[in-house]
Amino acid sequence: MAFASSAEKYDRFMGRYTQSLAPAFATAAGVDRGMKVVDVGCGPGGLTQELARRVGAEDVAAIDPAPQFAAACRQRNPAADVRDGVAEALPWPDGAFDATLSSLVIAFMQDADRGVREMARVTRSGGTVAACMWDIAGGGMTMLSTFWAAARTLDAGVAGERRRPGVMHGDLGERFRRAGLRDVVEGELEARVDYAGFDDFWEPFTFAVGPAGEYLASLPADGQARVREACRARLPAGPFSLTARAWYARGTAA
Repeated sequence: MAFASSAEKYDRFMGRYTQSLAPAFATAAGVDRGMKVVDVGCGPGGLTQELARRVGAEDVAAIDPAPQFAAACRQRNPAADVRDGVAEALPWPDGAFDATLSSLVIAFMQDADRGVREMARVTRSGGTVAACMWDIAGGGMTMLSTFWAAARTLDAGVAGERRRPGVMHGDLGERFRRAGLRDVVEGELEARVDYAGFDDFWEPFTFAVGPAGEYLASLPADGQARVREACRARLPAGPFSLTARAWYARGTAA
């Protein structure tokens, strides 16, 4: 799917989770100084910044299909090689990187298997390919599971994001093996975000970012209000924190 929101709105909605997810994911992928790495589906650059911190921005590349996200990533990481483009047709030569990472993106690729194959192609033999995606199917991403549970009080048939690639345990690993990656390891990562209160939780959904925001925007005003109050009933009063579990897979390029 295409993300039409601004980088600032994405940061308020999902980017705030990247602050704790990106370091955990980079560690799970084994990213360290001396490596040349690429962030596939970089968004506004949350993971890109973490990679630049570890290896130096001059050894980081990034790509995103949303021009406004790529522009924000480029502005935030001026020494990195940031391009507009899609995962399924990466603009770098074979074996260009020591590690190729993709965070919270596989679910939104037009062809996830082709995207993984491209990630493997641009990774040198013996290098690392890694991806992570929220546990939507198992309800481990609390923010989104709260929203979709509330949406189903309005329409029990709402599918949400449970059928997207990568959101079910084991899906990423299976895609990696199909792409010919060796020594595939799977695991889970945890992120955490503090909210000042319910309004801090709810307002970003009104920005129409991603499937949840777009679904909310499609509802009439009374439907939006019902979903809002159903969310409120599921959350504590006052400040609170939410955790989010992501599945990850790491493999070695042939």
